Amino acid sequence: MSSPTTAVLCRTLGGPELLEIVELPGPAAPGPGEVVVAVEHVGLNFHDLLVLSGEHVVRPEPPFSPGSEYAGTVTAVGPGVHAVAIGDRVAGNEEYGCARSALTVSADRITPLPDAVSTRDAVAILVAYGTAFHALVQRAAVRPGETVLVLGSSGGVGSAAVDLADLVGAHVVAAASDPDRAALALDRGARSAFGYGGDADLRAAVREHTGGAGADVVVDPVGGTVAGAALRSVAWGGRYLVVGFAGGEIPSVRLNIPLVKGSSVVGVFFGEFVRRRRALHERNMATVFGWAAAGRLRPLVHDVLPLTDAARAYRLLADRAAVGKVVLSVAG
Repeated sequence: MSSPTTAVLCRTLGGPELLEIVELPGPAAPGPGEVVVAVEHVGLNFHDLLVLSGEHVVRPEPPFSPGSEYAGTVTAVGPGVHAVAIGDRVAGNEEYGCARSALTVSADRITPLPDAVSTRDAVAILVAYGTAFHALVQRAAVRPGETVLVLGSSGGVGSAAVDLADLVGAHVVAAASDPDRAALALDRGARSAFGYGGDADLRAAVREHTGGAGADVVVDPVGGTVAGAALRSVAWGGRYLVVGFAGGEIPSVRLNIPLVKGSSVVGVFFGEFVRRRRALHERNMATVFGWAAAGRLRPLVHDVLPLTDAARAYRLLADRAAVGKVVLSVAG
């Protein structure tokens, strides 16, 4: 009989304070094409809060575990699984269900980890850097020398976009809700940075930081009230990447703006991309994890908290108090 599984459980939709820590029976023997993973770290994402509150397009019926990103070690493999073996270190992401000490997943949804990448770093990389890489490379086709404006640059996806845009040779302008948060990106490859909170004029700041040319690419995981000014700050022929709405409000787009700028508004739906283009996603992550193993990128981690402190960890996200990624450690 397998050991019991410690799990974070949502019995009632709502905020993080409703989460419980429970002991459940351990996973059964994996079926065909499945593996069991002993989870070591769980990465938290804004996506999780929407699932917990019932506001996401994916709406599981309680009870369920939150968590969409995990890393650990394979402990059992089912019939027909040949790509991974017991003892392999892997990472993966699901819509929910990862905040537990062991889980059963489809073998074709896991990503092998290089020896030099820890499971802690893996859960700070997989979704955030996977999203940012797909956004910059597949959706924006960013070119060396282009100017990339990153909104929410101190968040998980934002800090990843700063790192990756710099690695591909772009000129990075980082923007965050206050100047101190924005300034963190200067040590991560950004050429300049500014805060857009309060009475700050985002359009004027972008003109100043781009010499009046505007941004060739805008990476926007924030949405909300800054989106309109950011869209107007796109250069002629530029690309505005819609990554998410961490600001809490889904903005409306005035279509005359991309018309007169000859620009594009481009959606970035990482989860659907992974489902539809799994092989390409795996190539993306091989590149990103390779850079991490070589020390060319380092994920920004706000804190690592025990799995049993999941409610407090998710509250950091809900209150927008985190700078970078929040991670749960199963070992405590």
